[in-house]
Amino acid sequence: MAPRHFEHFVAIDWSGAQGARHTSITMAIAHAEGGPPVLVERERGWTRQEIVELLGEALPDNTLVGLDLGIALPFADAGAYFPGWDQSPADAKSLWAMIDAECEGDEHLSASSLVDHPIASAYFRRHGGREGELFGGGRGRFRVTERAQEAAGCKPYSNFNLVGAAQVGKSSLTGMRVLNRLQGRLPVWPIDPLPFTGSVIVEIYTALAAIAAGRSAGRSKMRTFDELNDALEKLGSPPVAGHGAVDDHASDALLTAAWLRGAARSLDLWSPTAMTPAIAQTEGWTFGVP
Repeated sequence: MAPRHFEHFVAIDWSGAQGARHTSITMAIAHAEGGPPVLVERERGWTRQEIVELLGEALPDNTLVGLDLGIALPFADAGAYFPGWDQSPADAKSLWAMIDAECEGDEHLSASSLVDHPIASAYFRRHGGREGELFGGGRGRFRVTERAQEAAGCKPYSNFNLVGAAQVGKSSLTGMRVLNRLQGRLPVWPIDPLPFTGSVIVEIYTALAAIAAGRSAGRSKMRTFDELNDALEKLGSPPVAGHGAVDDHASDALLTAAWLRGAARSLDLWSPTAMTPAIAQTEGWTFGVP
């Protein structure tokens, strides 16, 4: 079996912040034939709806898209996303549909209505010291892929945690609304099988790209062009133009786009050892976690 051929590699550093436009939503693209990765910029930042439209209608052919967010909530640890609730969805696509429907009135594809839901809120840790009685305590619940991330040297956070600068819960919930709107237009691996041709979305964790470039998880953020270009060189990529400081959202996206270009050729990364068919359908997986 030969690796899938992709012509373009896009990495999107996501955001679950409130508001219409987000300068922290950052997109970079690398081309299969080589060259440095390039930012795809909007002067006032991207809206989440613009990302939906780009991915659904304007994506170059044969593009591997990495989204820096969790594509599902933990399921395997308790046999349900929301154990004890009879409305808990059975799989990831049903979860996306539930979140999108519950948050239909939330502006800018945000997800406030779910986390404030009278039943669902019990499963989340929210601001103001509001830890739901079903959050699980400690660092919260984790997916199987997040436990594998830990083994790879990363420091994942529970998608049920909505508190703290490093939390990914808000990004993941808003991202699941985006994924729901892309159903039928763009497959999401491994919830959808990897297609033989065409474009596909995968979940990414930008720290994995930094680790592959010789940095530790604690030093994954690159805030100067010198740091970024040193990391790109270790991945076999030409440098990007620039001097002095660089926004770490931009450096995350640029490095990860270049990393995807090489990592997509690894058959092992498309067949993680701990990913069963049931886990693929309910929790998904982070591309790059063996």
